[in-house]
Amino acid sequence: MADIYELQLALNLPGAIPPEDLALLRWHLALEGGRQGDGYEYPLWQARGAALRIGGALVGELHLHGAEWALTVRQEAHPGEFDDLRRIVLWLGARTTTVGTVGYFRFYEAHLPDALIAEAGTVRREILHGEEVVEAAGQVTPDFYA
Repeated sequence: MADIYELQLALNLPGAIPPEDLALLRWHLALEGGRQGDGYEYPLWQARGAALRIGGALVGELHLHGAEWALTVRQEAHPGEFDDLRRIVLWLGARTTTVGTVGYFRFYEAHLPDALIAEAGTVRREILHGEEVVEAAGQVTPDFYA
């Protein structure tokens, strides 16, 4: 058994984010123009390619879209990284323009993730419980025309 978790984030940041904040974020994503700082030992979201335990691919993307930056991250995480991950996610929460669900955190063997919700300048984790499962057999997406 491994102690691997999946972290997924998808959120927007203001286009006018300070250059030093943008450089730190770019460093964590292992993108050109980044700079190390704020006491992190290594870039948290530098992995790319096939995931070892969570399936799918590991990504870290940052793109300017209109007046905002669009950030998407999907990475494997180990408990030894949790303090740094908590710090960077809260840092993003204080800066994001996105309100509501911005991602999730999941133990690699778990069926339900913990939702990450941004509001009022912070991010909180909501633990989802599946005591009652409502299954829509054969429907991966809702059928709005049924």
